[in-house]
Amino acid sequence: MKIVNLDGYSTNPGDLSWDWLEKYGESVVYERTKPDEIIERAKDADCLIINKSQITAQILDNLPKLKYVGLQSTGYNAIDCKAAKEKGIIVSNIPSYSTNEVAQHVFALILEITNQVALHSQAVHDCEWSTCPDFCFWKSPLEELNNKTIGIIGFGSIGKRVAKIAQAFGMKVFINTPHPAENDYSEYRFCSLNELLTKSDIITCHCPLNENTINLINKDTISKMKRTAIFINTSRGQIVDDKALAFALNNNMIKAVGLDVLSEEPPKRSNPLLTAKNCYITPHIAWAAVETRTRLIKTLEENLKAFTEGKPQNVVNM
Repeated sequence: MKIVNLDGYSTNPGDLSWDWLEKYGESVVYERTKPDEIIERAKDADCLIINKSQITAQILDNLPKLKYVGLQSTGYNAIDCKAAKEKGIIVSNIPSYSTNEVAQHVFALILEITNQVALHSQAVHDCEWSTCPDFCFWKSPLEELNNKTIGIIGFGSIGKRVAKIAQAFGMKVFINTPHPAENDYSEYRFCSLNELLTKSDIITCHCPLNENTINLINKDTISKMKRTAIFINTSRGQIVDDKALAFALNNNMIKAVGLDVLSEEPPKRSNPLLTAKNCYITPHIAWAAVETRTRLIKTLEENLKAFTEGKPQNVVNM
């Protein structure tokens, strides 16, 4: 059996190992793969491992030996699952591996905005404290999270973890989800998207990307937010209309934004969010803690092993 990993670097830039692949067959790991290189590299593969390489129906037509695709992610937008199913190709994902780290990153962004740690640390290193006539100073307003309202759009494993952490900060929790669970989570308020947008001090997205959520955060939905609102997105970049969000920031329609994902990655230099006011952006790293990636690779191996034993698991297209 031949195993080809088209996207090895992002999951494992060298601090982990791919040696375990050899237990299951001949393997080759490419750090990155350009779109026009996919067919040539994967044409003899029985098993394909991908992250962001886009596997279309046309590409699948050119991979006659392919029987299995192992995703290095929870989302499966990178592959045409319908076409894979029609060809009898099993596709497995990695569910819930990044829950703790993504939730942690949500609050890293929130706390950077409310506490301005980087700004004040730099001020101290620039000797502003050394020359200050007082024992303390602050360069921007600071905020408490206690008694603030956080609105969580989407209530999967990450949304649930964010809600739990928010409670530890003393926050009120509003939830918008297609599948309310008031009886199981009576401590939270399940509400419409409109109520969440208008009443939340902080809004964070944890929903999948689909026809109902693409550009969910747009001119209309942003206009319903408080002018003091903080918006966070660690889910999918295409959930946000970049231009509308940048316009809102530059015109003081909302207070600040914290993003770990953008609509195009890497972003073009012309992306308006790169120059928008009060816009904090990290380069899609909410999943990248070494513990998180170790967990991902462990599940990736478990998925491959299950497939080779005829008992595929975490299948998303059957």
